[in-house]
Amino acid sequence: MRTRFILIQTSHAGNVGAAARAMKTMGFDDLVLVAPRWSNVLRREETIQRASGALDVLENARIVATLDEALDGVSHLCATAMTPRDFGPPTASPRAHFEKLLKRALSAMDGQALEVENAVKPDGAAAESGVAFLFGSERFGMANEDVYRCHVALSIPTNPGFGSLNLGAAIQVIAYEWRQALGGFAVQEATPARVQADAAQVAGMLAHWEQALTGIGFLDPAAPKKLMPRLNQLFNRAQLSPEEIHILRGVAKAMIETAQAKR
Repeated sequence: MRTRFILIQTSHAGNVGAAARAMKTMGFDDLVLVAPRWSNVLRREETIQRASGALDVLENARIVATLDEALDGVSHLCATAMTPRDFGPPTASPRAHFEKLLKRALSAMDGQALEVENAVKPDGAAAESGVAFLFGSERFGMANEDVYRCHVALSIPTNPGFGSLNLGAAIQVIAYEWRQALGGFAVQEATPARVQADAAQVAGMLAHWEQALTGIGFLDPAAPKKLMPRLNQLFNRAQLSPEEIHILRGVAKAMIETAQAKR
């Protein structure tokens, strides 16, 4: 499904940049602005700064005069409206609605019956399959007539005593939930994959430690008992890296040198 983020009458240029950044982090790039306050909002310094590298999203963004123009190619509309209304589309959390939406889409792909309220293009042709997330003005939210056009009003579960999200944060949450519903991205390791020392390296380190422990009088070679096998098991559980083996051998070396110096 095509994914589009639509910002209606945005009043703060920085929020457009924040929206682009939030979208790019989740792999989306279709941004449409409906009658923003600034006609040059995509080129304003604050917008570029808040985009923080998501300039390609800004470059591909479109500015249109009406919501009708923004909905070209979209069949499923999601409002993001917090204000209660007398009537309108059902309210759902993003996660619950996305699960339901994708199940319906998969059923359609399997050839099962699917009822879809298709938007109609000006020329009368059926709209392409796509989902759009609509965000209203920072000052006024979404107008009733815009909400009424939507299939669902998404409500982000928040603290009942304080549910105020700024526009960039709301877009980030919706983009994240939609990406997760679509399958998400793999977690990227913050550090390189750990390399484990091989058995020969552990054995060499243990031999070095046996010599050091004997040198400081902790190990009696005539009656070693099970000290070294137990240390062997301890280090095996630790799954030492080659760098850690090097450190432990350095400790053993220092123990030997200290013992020899005292003789």
